Amino acid sequence: MSLGPEAAKRLQDKTILITGASSGIGEQTARDYAEASNGQVKLFLTARRLDKLESLKEELEAQWTNVKVCVKKLDVSDFKAVDEFFESLPEDFKDIDILINNSGKALGVDKIGTIKQEDINGMFEVNVLGMIAVAQRTLQIFKAKNSGDIVQLGSIAGRDPYPGGGIYCATKAALRSFSHSLRKELIDTKIRVIEIDPGNVETEFSNVRFKGDAAAAKNVYKGTEPLVAKDISDLIVYCTSRRQNVVVAESLIFATNQASASHIYRSE
Repeated sequence: MSLGPEAAKRLQDKTILITGASSGIGEQTARDYAEASNGQVKLFLTARRLDKLESLKEELEAQWTNVKVCVKKLDVSDFKAVDEFFESLPEDFKDIDILINNSGKALGVDKIGTIKQEDINGMFEVNVLGMIAVAQRTLQIFKAKNSGDIVQLGSIAGRDPYPGGGIYCATKAALRSFSHSLRKELIDTKIRVIEIDPGNVETEFSNVRFKGDAAAAKNVYKGTEPLVAKDISDLIVYCTSRRQNVVVAESLIFATNQASASHIYRSE
């Protein structure tokens, strides 16, 4: 994305930690930070699929000769692994400036009363407990220098619960409450908490939700023109490139055919 020179300058030489960076919004956000800073940025990319991260690293380094990219496998639902991750940060990537707390997943669309316990656990472990674990460890770094951005990837689901999303919506509502509390606790610091709540975005996310059923995943977007990952990553980069005392605290972003979680216009 193209930013003004002052905004681009504010991003240069930043160290940016992105969770869930192997696909979708996280992957595109890494690309956009490299572009917005003219490659003058350090990107620390984590996810469960290391092969995808390594491919992204090769792509970025081929395009931007001065970009620094570190990749590491991390499952945020493994709390011991989260601790070990932060205890062993590489020297060049220790001083994190921006956290993109992007890891998240939805599993199934079962109605309450029929939801599998493993799906409940899976969503809460990643979307809530893992998100909190990463935020808390990053916050220690930010508090030591009294600066930093925590970007929380929420969802319209956290504001507007819908049938079939009883657990996913609850996890995103928990993220929203956590983010609000954190922002208030940090009022006397220069640490920013930025919550971004997308509506319908076409990524691999639906494939996970429907457990590999590509036809069911594709049907979610039938008759619509949903957002794409770049629509969200552009907003992330914009919010974190504002002057330090400017906080874009919350953003709710839809496609034009959507007005709420359940109000989506379909042309066919």
